[in-house]
Amino acid sequence: MGVSRPAMLPAQTDPADVLRAAAWMLGAVLSFSAMAVGGRSVSFELDTFEIMMYRSLIGLGLVICAARLSGAHRTITSRQPGLHLLRNVFHFTGQNLWFFAITVVPLAQVFALEFTSPLWVLILSPLILGERMTRVRVLAALIGFIGILIVARPSPDTVNIGMLAAACAAIGFAGSIMFTKRLTRTETLTCILFWMTLSQSIFGLICAGLDGDIALPSATSLPWLGVIACGGLMAHFCLTTALSIAPATLVSPVDFTRLPLIAVIGLLVYDEPVDIFVIFGAAIIFGANYLNLWSETRKGRSAVARTR
Repeated sequence: MGVSRPAMLPAQTDPADVLRAAAWMLGAVLSFSAMAVGGRSVSFELDTFEIMMYRSLIGLGLVICAARLSGAHRTITSRQPGLHLLRNVFHFTGQNLWFFAITVVPLAQVFALEFTSPLWVLILSPLILGERMTRVRVLAALIGFIGILIVARPSPDTVNIGMLAAACAAIGFAGSIMFTKRLTRTETLTCILFWMTLSQSIFGLICAGLDGDIALPSATSLPWLGVIACGGLMAHFCLTTALSIAPATLVSPVDFTRLPLIAVIGLLVYDEPVDIFVIFGAAIIFGANYLNLWSETRKGRSAVARTR
């Protein structure tokens, strides 16, 4: 789930800013990885709806406290209820599928398929955002699709419910990205996070209570729920901060370190073998994303140059 900087970028970025942005991105990488470990650690006693409910309730409390302390609570509005609802339906669905996938599919495979979210944004943005589908975007989507085939290697023996959940989670995250982009035209990050945690607390409560039995977290699971909630908020904060410091083309390669990191964690903690096809396919998916970022950034700089 990435955030693009405005097109008007400086010709050169200070190396110190690049290092600062990379440090923030490493924070996002660690936060996303912590969420995955936390999700697996509580899955033995909580289902995905319960995980999302508790995560969102804890996150809501953190957002309200931070907003009050910083004075940002004044920026929380109710101007775009429909967009907030659509954004959070997509995110809630994608996040539930993601939490399910990490319990049944090797972590590296889940993360590799998650990298396809920007490619789904390319495909769906002309319909939702009214953006033009350029040749480079079509090429990036095709290259990314090749990467998906390498990661998934679809066949009756390899395709399973967990892999399908991970792939569909990427589509959910893509929808969340697009509606977040529309919301950022009028709303602040605090406003978006407030409605995200509030609405998803309600979604989680409704879905978790459908069977009439909402499990209470044990003393063992409660700290992991804190890790999941804090990790989710910190990941997006670190990512947004990094992209406010340096261009996406310089920041995004750091995000790719999530894959080898989670592959090592999967190997050491869960005894999951490292699949070279997953690494290779994810590298192709990343290359497709980077091609699109590079093209968009170059066009933005050219536009700025023509106005000078």
